[in-house]
Amino acid sequence: MTVLDEARYCVHCDNMAGHPAHGPDGHAFQARESHRAPETGKALTSDSHTSHGSHTGTGEAERQETEDAELLAGVRDGAWLDAQEFPPLRWAVPGLIPEGLTLLVGPPKAGKSWLLANLLLSVAYGGRALGKLPVGRARRVLYLALEDGDRRMQSRCRIILDGDPIPGLFHYLTAVPPGRVVAVIEAWMRRHPDTAMVVLDTLGKVMPPAMQGESSYQRDYRVGSALKRTADASPGLALVVVHHDRKAAAEDFVDAVSGTNGLAGSADSIVVLDRRRKAEEAVLKVTGRDVPEEEYALLLQEGTRWVLDGEDLRQAAANVDRREQTQNLGDTSTAILDFIGARSEPVRAGEITERFGRSAAEYLRRLEQSGRLIKPKRGYYQVPRPPDHPELDFAHHQPP
Repeated sequence: MTVLDEARYCVHCDNMAGHPAHGPDGHAFQARESHRAPETGKALTSDSHTSHGSHTGTGEAERQETEDAELLAGVRDGAWLDAQEFPPLRWAVPGLIPEGLTLLVGPPKAGKSWLLANLLLSVAYGGRALGKLPVGRARRVLYLALEDGDRRMQSRCRIILDGDPIPGLFHYLTAVPPGRVVAVIEAWMRRHPDTAMVVLDTLGKVMPPAMQGESSYQRDYRVGSALKRTADASPGLALVVVHHDRKAAAEDFVDAVSGTNGLAGSADSIVVLDRRRKAEEAVLKVTGRDVPEEEYALLLQEGTRWVLDGEDLRQAAANVDRREQTQNLGDTSTAILDFIGARSEPVRAGEITERFGRSAAEYLRRLEQSGRLIKPKRGYYQVPRPPDHPELDFAHHQPP
């Protein structure tokens, strides 16, 4: 199907409801034959089968063997898997946006559109996303900016590019025919199979209503599955779908996705932009099947330019911890933490005292007691480092 609301899919088998293997409620069931004795109308027992002789038993066994072979036709063993050579995972933005379906979630006016424009222009220009992350050579992108117009799009691009021309590999649409967003993406990919990234901004603009008898979960899963099939049909394509959050605090940031779990469950990756209104600091929370679950510190400069708060993803992740450590601390404690945290090696206590005065000893004692500092050896202090996470080393990764 090419339309989000054109067919109803069974959430159990991902097939269209209404085909012969489905009941009227759209759920799959296994039809079974009922062999009935003509004289009594009762179902035959195993003894009745035996009384008909081995021919009936042989026929039933053959039918069962045929059914089992069909059901198990897709089973593969470890030897087959070990012999395969799969292409490496491809990234639109290394470490953040992999191929497949990604949901980007955040509250209204949090800066999602500015963030996505930054990422799209970086990929189309072949520069650095968020000012720090190399994305490799210039690649084609498509922005379905359904809440924008041409003037706003031009203004936003010029502000982000800061005088550089808008790249020709950056394409956009501000409207799609009702109910045809998937068809639009598929048509684009047929013409431009080299596209690295497509953004749908926002899902709310094209979200169909639930069908008669369809629960909200089934509707969300149907829509999410249609979008995921579209992404999977074009290997290497990162399809990013913008969605609003629940407008309520959630202990697990995945629960911030508005709607039921059917939408979040169908996505390969989920990215949540967490920023208080008018705040410069923000956190990008990432999880998924192919990305390390992590939080990265961001800065929104002048309300328009998103930059990574750190030289790479590893440092940006550490800076999220640093922000938490310095919360509710005084200026001196924060300055000491920043001074020590900027050094790759432990810092001698005497050097800290020379810089911040004799009272620094008391600040160091309190920071150590609170766990914000550690003493790897006598007379030296260090900010605790996050555990090594080799998957965060994307700073030097250059996509093909």
